[in-house]
This record gives sequence, structure tokens and C-alpha cells, in this order.
Amino acid sequence: MGPNREWMYTMRVDSNQIFNPEFQFYVKQFLDYAFTNVTVVKYRTLRNGLVVSEIRCPCSVCKNRNYKSRQMVEFDICQNGFMPNYYQWSAHGELYPTQDMGQCSNAGPSQDVGQEDSADVGVYTGYQEMFTESMHQIHAPYYQQTPQSPNQMADTFFTKMREFNEPLWEGCKKATSLSATSRLLHWKSECNVSDLTFDKLLPILKDCVPDDAKIPRNFYETKKKLKSLEMPSQRIHVCINHCILFNGQHSDLDHCVVCKESRYKKNSNKVPNLVMTYMPIGPRLQRLFYSKKIARNLTWHSDHPINHEKMTHPSEGKAWIHFDTMFPAFAQETRNIRLGLCTDGFCPNSSYGSAYSCWPVFITVYNLPPWLSFKHEYMQIPLLIPGKKNPGQNIDVFLQPLVDELKMLFTDGIETYDAYRKNNFQMRVVLLWTVSDFPAYAMLSGWSSHGKLACPYCSHKSGSFWLSEGRKPCWFDCHRKHLPNRHKFTKEPS
Repeated sequence: MGPNREWMYTMRVDSNQIFNPEFQFYVKQFLDYAFTNVTVVKYRTLRNGLVVSEIRCPCSVCKNRNYKSRQMVEFDICQNGFMPNYYQWSAHGELYPTQDMGQCSNAGPSQDVGQEDSADVGVYTGYQEMFTESMHQIHAPYYQQTPQSPNQMADTFFTKMREFNEPLWEGCKKATSLSATSRLLHWKSECNVSDLTFDKLLPILKDCVPDDAKIPRNFYETKKKLKSLEMPSQRIHVCINHCILFNGQHSDLDHCVVCKESRYKKNSNKVPNLVMTYMPIGPRLQRLFYSKKIARNLTWHSDHPINHEKMTHPSEGKAWIHFDTMFPAFAQETRNIRLGLCTDGFCPNSSYGSAYSCWPVFITVYNLPPWLSFKHEYMQIPLLIPGKKNPGQNIDVFLQPLVDELKMLFTDGIETYDAYRKNNFQMRVVLLWTVSDFPAYAMLSGWSSHGKLACPYCSHKSGSFWLSEGRKPCWFDCHRKHLPNRHKFTKEPS
């Protein structure tokens, strides 16, 4: 095959969107090349004893995940086209120009990253490691033209990291200015140390180290030193009855436009009744790409090996594949982020004796391998809905800033620097799933989980009936209709 493979994406249909027969000729040449590489051909024995040879299907739907016969692969490619950026046929026997097979986003079988490698490729070890990894030069992937310089935001971050990466004092090998400062703040937070105690400790530490040691003198200097690395946050005033947020068009109001309640407490110098802290997710997702190891794992969903006997990642599920089909432009960039949202109420400090309901909202990144997605290093809490009252159906009021940001991230995206591939790209984000119990599901979706139509899937077909004496709906014995015909449980007594 020739080196020019633009035909893969330009020849399938003509200007009138009519299929080009010449494209099928090139597809057959590709299949001839693939099936001559015995290392990528898989043999499957059918029930009638016939042996069928199969290869990974590189169409835009299968994306090298499924093994199919020659006829099926040819049909899928002609119908759906090739998967994005598959100029290097790594999954069909073609070797890379370099020996470092781990630099490609669309990995072949030899590039698989297994769970046993999680200690080496996924553990987030802090800002210092992030800086060291991002400054490490790598070979450019096949789809990248030339390495690019970090954008302004990333360049500012790396410049500050370069300053903080200096030894704590000349000759010190165990600590840097950043590691010492961050460990002190972590100790203060974890041990609940007061500001006064912290200020008294630092002079003692300075007396025990050389004079040129870069240790701050007090708590104020410690916070000021890390100010440039601080992630943005926003404190938003909320109506005491959860009617509106006092931001945007309501930021200058002193009273709620719905219930007319005051924004501030009585007999106070403008102290708000209720305050919610919102932490934008965009900048925090950008920071993930500043680490080489994490940036590599963020495309694991498209690189991982497929187990045809069981689903190993949500990217193999129908919902993920359906979304890719509906939004092919989004799916073309494998670094775009898929998120999940989870929320539930709890009583802080185990104070079950008092009525208090606090609702944290968690965001999880599904691009990562399953053994990393739910580690606390990669989970975010963009907002914490304050109590004491349960937000109930007004939870959408508190979620407004998050919804607005998600809309912006999906339609426009934000420019992000990828430290692993050494280029800038427009990162877009979508919220695919919400995970919650049934009451929280009703709050998030707006579907009433009470009454005869409580089940959002069965709706009026649930088979529920009204208890005349109990005066409430009942779903007793309605679950059996979901069993297959002639299942043994259908004949058993209740």
C-alpha cells in the first residue's frame, strides 16, 4: 500500500454523498494487507465445524474493538468509513517507525495497558511529578504534525512549577520548596491545626535548617506562595428557601424574586443566609492533561483490549456507542471527556439526632481505566449543596452553575495542553450518566418516584394497583413479568 492514505477519509462518497466504487477497491487492498499478517488474524470455529478467519474491524463504529470476518469488515468500512486518524494500521500488522509503541493514541494489541500496570501509569503523585512528566520529551504520535508549545495557561503553570522545583536549600535532596510547603499545609488540614499554632511552628523549623532554606515564615506567606497554583472557586449566595441563586442577573438583588425573603440575615452586616461554593470543573480537567501518565490514561477507553465475553469498560456499552453515533465530531477526538454525576444526602459529623441534610455532588471521569475512575485522586466535588433542609425538587437551582459550564464545555470546549502528546487541543466534555438512589433520581430527573407511575421505564405498564384499605399504590408480584417465558420462578408461589 502506498504511504498516501488520504483516500481513507476523502474517497468514500463524492460531492453528492453517493458511494464511490473506487473506495471499495482500496478497501479490498487494505483487507489483503491485513489478512497476510497472520499475527493479527484470529480463527473462530463455528458450530458446523467451519473455521472462520477474523480481524479487528477499523470502522468508525467498531474502532478495532470487535473481530469480524472479511466480508463483514468490508461491509462496515464501506457503510461507516474508517475510524478517525487511523493512518497507521497498528492493529493490522503495520509497525511504527520508532520502537516506542506506547506513544500512539489508537493502540494496537502490543500497546495494551493492563490493570497490573496501574501502579506505573495511573497513580497521581502530586504537582512535582506532574511537572517532571510534562517536561519529559516523547516521540510525536502519528496523527500529530509537530510538537507544540503549551498554551498561555499551561505555560504559566509550568513556569511556576519550575520555580517551585528548586531544592529546599542548596544541597537538599529530599525536599523541594513545593513539596515542603504542600506537606505543611496538608498536615495542618489533616490534623486540624489552628493558624496560630502553625505560625508558631514555622520559626522553629527555620531555626533547624540552613539559613537559605525556602520555608515560609507564617501561614499568610504559605498561602501566598501557592496562590498561583490555586484552582478557581466561587461563593454564591442562595435564597434561604432554595428559590434562586443570587448570581448572574440576580447578583445585585437583596431579596428573592420568588418568596421575597431577604438575602441576608437580620440584624447583621450583610451576612448571607445561605452560601454555596462552586468549583468549576473545566480547569480541573485541564490539570489532568498536564501529567503525562494521566493524559495517556485519558484515552484508555479507546485503546484498551476488548474482551468479547464480558464488558470491561462503559465505552463498550450501548449508551456510549449510541452517543458516538449521534455526535461523530465529538467522538472523533478520543481525548474529549465523558463524565458521570453522583449525589446523595448525608448528615455531617454523624449528627443523626438533628435534622440536617448536606448534598455533595461528585463528578467521575469515565475515560480512565476502571481501576482508576473511582479513586479519590480523579474524582471531583464541583459543589456542595448546604443544609439544613433537603434541596428536594429545587436541586436544579443549585446545579445551575454546573449545568451552564457543562453546556459551554460541550458546545465550545476549552483549549487544553496535552503533556503526553505535546500539543494543544480543544477539549470538550459531556455528561453521560447520573448515578443515584431512587429518591435522588426523582430529584435529578424531575420524574416523580411516587404513585402508580413511579417506575420511569415501565410507566403505565408497571401493573401497579391501588390498595383500597391501605390507600396507596402497590406493585406486589409485578416483577415476574420481566422473567423469560417458562422460567421456573413464574410458577412458584409468592
